[in-house]
Amino acid sequence: MRWQTFLDAVRERGAYPSALDAERASRVVLALLGAHLVGEERSELAARLPETFALILLNPLQAAEPLTPERFVRATAAWIDGASERTAAWDTGAVLSVVADAAGEDLLGRVLLQLPPGYDLLFGHPGGDSAVAPR
Repeated sequence: MRWQTFLDAVRERGAYPSALDAERASRVVLALLGAHLVGEERSELAARLPETFALILLNPLQAAEPLTPERFVRATAAWIDGASERTAAWDTGAVLSVVADAAGEDLLGRVLLQLPPGYDLLFGHPGGDSAVAPR
């Protein structure tokens, strides 16, 4: 996916007033997501994102423990100046729904298998993690 296409989609879904706001949200959410993914899925997902965002996703930081979806949103709020949990949930949904589109169903299903239950909702694909494989 091209840079402008990705940002335009995030900006539209997040109803951001500027591309800079969409980019800020994208950087934070992708950095947190990248810390939770490993292996082939992480690399495949990065290959489907614009180069700058791919590099953020591939940053070598690894999460000490997997965050529940609620804690992921709280972490997003902590990383974005002035964000509340409510606005961070909005940011997360806007970015991850575009990531889901870029990934496609097969890759998204494999990504969801690496994450705790409930991330399907953050990606805008309710039932996605349980529909792929039993937990």
